[in-house]
Amino acid sequence: MAKRPLSEKLDQLVGLLVRSSSALMVGMFLVVTAAILRNGLSGLSMEFLTTIPQDSGRGGGIGPLIVSTVLVLGICLLVSIPLGVGTAAWLSEFSGSRQVVTKSIQLSLDLLASIPSIVFGLFGMVVFCQKLNFGFSILSGGLTLACMVLPIIIRTVYFGLRAVPGDIRQAGTALGMSQTRILRSLIIPTAMPAIVVAILLGIGRAMAETAALIFTSGYVMRMPESVFDSGRVLSVHIYDLAMNVPGGETNAQRTAFVLLTSLLVINLCASQFSGRWLTGRRA
Repeated sequence: MAKRPLSEKLDQLVGLLVRSSSALMVGMFLVVTAAILRNGLSGLSMEFLTTIPQDSGRGGGIGPLIVSTVLVLGICLLVSIPLGVGTAAWLSEFSGSRQVVTKSIQLSLDLLASIPSIVFGLFGMVVFCQKLNFGFSILSGGLTLACMVLPIIIRTVYFGLRAVPGDIRQAGTALGMSQTRILRSLIIPTAMPAIVVAILLGIGRAMAETAALIFTSGYVMRMPESVFDSGRVLSVHIYDLAMNVPGGETNAQRTAFVLLTSLLVINLCASQFSGRWLTGRRA
């Protein structure tokens, strides 16, 4: 009986710490968002979103940079999503008794996820820009980002697939379904929220990346004509204006507002898609 009050106090302490941590995270988000809104919302217009930069970025807009960002992100996701989901599915459902191989791959993924982005930038510059002769281009930047986000996507999707109850697999087997069909028709739909989270994490990492793209996609601010052209993305533009261009802080803050808003919109759309998907599956 004497231990019960102590356990209740520990529960209350843990609950207080959890609530305090949550409040701290929300507070940090609100502070950062308020600062960006206060400094970046002024002067924001359709002209700023569509025109080309002028005077090293101090004037003009960010139209070409938005196009370059979308192209780099599109290449990144086009490569990383099929490879990431496929690798996670193999590790979760088809690796079987290959425990040594599976553990080696998982260890490699953990190591890749911890590598600094500047190292990925140097890797992309050597492999994609020089060896494959893509040069400083949107294609090189997108492929480099794909290498960076693959470990995140694979690990997140893998844990999502492993969290699917075993009863679903057994039900599919009892109905005579092949392992591939069980994966396609039962497991992946059930794990769709985890796949959406993995894609969101990949998008967040890719859109916020700066160091790797400086070495691969380049600094050019003109409108790209193809994926083989050099193109400056929003995060690189923010860095350059804030660090290298005197008087560029105002446009850097406006660009940061556009980048943050884009991430929020993508997250909201993905959440809505995931919620409707689950509602439709239950119905």
